[in-house]
Amino acid sequence: MSGALDVLQMKEEDVLKFLAAGTHLGGTNLDFQMEQYIYKRKSDGIYIINLKRTWEKLLLAARAIVAIENPADVSVISSRNTGQRAVLKFAAATGATPIAGRFTPGTFTNQIQAAFREPRLLVVTDPRADHQPLTEASYVNLPTIALCNTDSPLRYVDIAIPCNNKGAHSVGLMWWMLAREVLRMRGTISREHPWEVMPDLYFYRDPEEIEKEEQAAAEKAVTKEEFQGEWTAPAPEFTATQPEVADWSEGVQVPSVPIQQFPTEDWSAQPATEDWSAAPTAQATEWIFLEMSWGQGKSYHCTDIYPNSASCCTLTERQWSKKHSPLSMAG
Repeated sequence: MSGALDVLQMKEEDVLKFLAAGTHLGGTNLDFQMEQYIYKRKSDGIYIINLKRTWEKLLLAARAIVAIENPADVSVISSRNTGQRAVLKFAAATGATPIAGRFTPGTFTNQIQAAFREPRLLVVTDPRADHQPLTEASYVNLPTIALCNTDSPLRYVDIAIPCNNKGAHSVGLMWWMLAREVLRMRGTISREHPWEVMPDLYFYRDPEEIEKEEQAAAEKAVTKEEFQGEWTAPAPEFTATQPEVADWSEGVQVPSVPIQQFPTEDWSAQPATEDWSAAPTAQATEWIFLEMSWGQGKSYHCTDIYPNSASCCTLTERQWSKKHSPLSMAG
């Protein structure tokens, strides 16, 4: 497709970019219309895409885009996350109209719809995921360009660019290559000098990964500032004054306290303790007899309990307990 012009030939640096991004790696399935773009098949079942055919179809797609007088009449679509950033970057570089995210059915056919468009060329990232805009493009006779994998259906696709349309790096690189060729054919940039825009700007990045990188960078910056502040800060001058140490043994008068002498007693001179095994006295015997005979309904004399009592009376057990209860004695 590039003919005999050396200017349009694929450079070695372009091939290295394709290989680094995995653009040549297809899938394990193969559509019969994509057989012409296959170089060979690996032992694990993955088809390898011929990068020469990829480059030729890329130049053809760029020529078709450049042929549109108004760049805004070119609609670039990607419903998958891996191609949304690349589509927006491509539109910003070439002036095309991007549709990133969900495609509203009826955008090309329903004139009542507020988002109704009548583009002259349609470029999609994946024919399988973007089947709705391809179907509507067939209703309005709209030419289409698609990035196709080995298993992509080519129905309603006019220009198929064989590549790996599932990898984030591969999709971003293909949109970057297409934007660069469009700008070169328009004369905006020169082929003799490399394009200052890097392919990394077209790559999809996970939002969680971006947050983690920003958080790590912030923590690293804070740690660096702390260390710089500690090392660059001037050290304060330390002047220690030594106090005079006095001799505590000098000039202190300690009064002498006489030691009081206590006479020691001879414990062996003490009289022997009473014999606990001796017989109890008569008074103890009387108390034991009264305690044992209490509760048997007997009569007692006051002199039996109180021998020194002046009055003598005979009381029963109930009378005795009533007379000598705590309440009667308190009264």
